[in-house]
Amino acid sequence: MKKRAQAAMEFLMTYGWAILVVLVAIGALAYFGVLDPGKFLPQRCVLPSGLHCEDFVIVSGGAAVRIKNVLGYTITLDKVSLESCGVYQSPLTLINGESTAVNVPCSPALTGTKYSGQLNVTYTNTETNLQHKAQGSLRGKLE
Repeated sequence: MKKRAQAAMEFLMTYGWAILVVLVAIGALAYFGVLDPGKFLPQRCVLPSGLHCEDFVIVSGGAAVRIKNVLGYTITLDKVSLESCGVYQSPLTLINGESTAVNVPCSPALTGTKYSGQLNVTYTNTETNLQHKAQGSLRGKLE
């Protein structure tokens, strides 16, 4: 019985050390950024149906977003803001099918290599004078 217990203990110790080495290797790869899933995530700008994000660029001082109106009626962009950033607030009229670039400042400046946050757009339907709020997302690398 004693020999079987010793054999079982040696078996557990050998595989225990092997598992520990594998865990340390995975931890080192994650620490040095080799296993960072953020590197593989695509850049994207998503807005709800009716508003289309055609293009965007993110810099430390904020973001420039090109928004296209495909709602079927003329709107006035009242406010565009980014989560944890500033607000662009200067009314712009967009006819259906028209697009415009909006620069949203960020104070304090963005740090790091990537940004991911909520994109908020407030617009008014010029036919009914009703104000709407749209929430989207913006994710990408700082350039």
